Amino acid sequence: MEDKKFAIAPDGVDPALVPKRKLYTGAEMPAIGLGTFGSDRFSGEDIARAVKGAISVGYRHIDCASVYGNEHLIGEVLQEVMDAGIKREELFISSKLWNDMHGEGDVLIAVAKTLKDLRLDYLDIYYVHWPFPNYHPPGADPDFRDPNAKPYIHENFMKTWRQMERLVEAGLVRHIGTSNMTVPKLKLLLRDAKIKPACNQMELHPHFQQPELFKFVMDNGIVPVGFAPIGSPTRPDRDRTPEDTSPIEDPVILKIAKRLNVHPAVVCVKWAVQRGQVPIPFSIYRNEYLSNIEATIKDPLTDEEMKEIESIDRNCRLIKGQVFLWEGAKDWTDLWDIDGTIPTA
Repeated sequence: MEDKKFAIAPDGVDPALVPKRKLYTGAEMPAIGLGTFGSDRFSGEDIARAVKGAISVGYRHIDCASVYGNEHLIGEVLQEVMDAGIKREELFISSKLWNDMHGEGDVLIAVAKTLKDLRLDYLDIYYVHWPFPNYHPPGADPDFRDPNAKPYIHENFMKTWRQMERLVEAGLVRHIGTSNMTVPKLKLLLRDAKIKPACNQMELHPHFQQPELFKFVMDNGIVPVGFAPIGSPTRPDRDRTPEDTSPIEDPVILKIAKRLNVHPAVVCVKWAVQRGQVPIPFSIYRNEYLSNIEATIKDPLTDEEMKEIESIDRNCRLIKGQVFLWEGAKDWTDLWDIDGTIPTA
C-alpha cells in the first residue's frame, strides 16, 4: 500500500490506558476495537489505511472477517506495524468464518486463508459469523435468497463448532466465538460445547440494547462484542427499512453530547464501554476513530446519564439479516427466535 511509513501518533491514546475485558481464559481484550466492514461504501485500501491510522492512535483490537474482502490488505498493514516494533501479543485480532465454509473440513481451509491473508500465525479469536450456512454473494439485494438456505439445525452447527474447537487445540486460534446468535441457540451450544465461546458478537446500540441476550452472555462468562454501536450509519442499503431509528439523532444522546461538547457517536461509544460491552465502531476517518478511542479514557457518563440512555431502548434491530432466510420462513424475525423458540423449516 502506498502510504506514509507507520509511526505512533503523538496525539493518540496510550493503549495501556484503554480499559480491558477479561475473557474466561484469563486473556484480556481491549474494550474497543476497530470494525472493518465497509466494503459496500469504501475500498479495501481505504479500510486498510484506517487500520494503520487506528493502530497509530492506540487501537490494538482489530475486528476482521473473510467476507469483507479486505483481509489481504489489512495483512500488509499488520506486517508493517509489527515490523515497526508493535509486538504481535500487543494486538488482539479477530476474524470470522463465512457461511459457505461450515462443511466438514472447510473450517481449517477458511482459517488458513485468513491467517495467510492477515500474515499471522494465530488469531486471538475466530467467530462463526452467522449460525446458518446460508450464503449470499457480496452486494446482494434485500430480496436475494439462497435456494439451499436452511433454518438453524443444531446438529449441523455442532459439526462446525467441533472444527472450531480443533483450531484452538491446534494453536491456530486462541479463542472461538459466536456472532448473530440468540439465547435459545446459545443454550444449546453451551450444553454441547467442549470449548465454550469466549465472546458473542451482537448488534448493540442505545436503540437496540438486547437486555435479555446481554444478561445471558454476561451471566455465562461470555464477553458481548457490540457491532453497529452508533447505529451503523454506513450500513448497506439492503439493511435499511423505513421504521429504522438512529441513536445518534436521539434527543437524550444529543443532550449528553452537547454537555460534553462531542459528536453524538462518542456518547454511544462511552455508553457501550461503561455498560460492559466491547464496541467495534467502523470509520475510515481519523478524527472519528481517534475520538472513539478517546471516549474510552476521558469524561465518563454520569450514573444518571447511563440510566437515561437505558430508558431510550427502542428494540430497533438495524441488521435484520433477511438475505439469510430460507424457503418457508415467515420474515426476518424467524432468524432471531423472537418468541424464545428456534423455527424449523
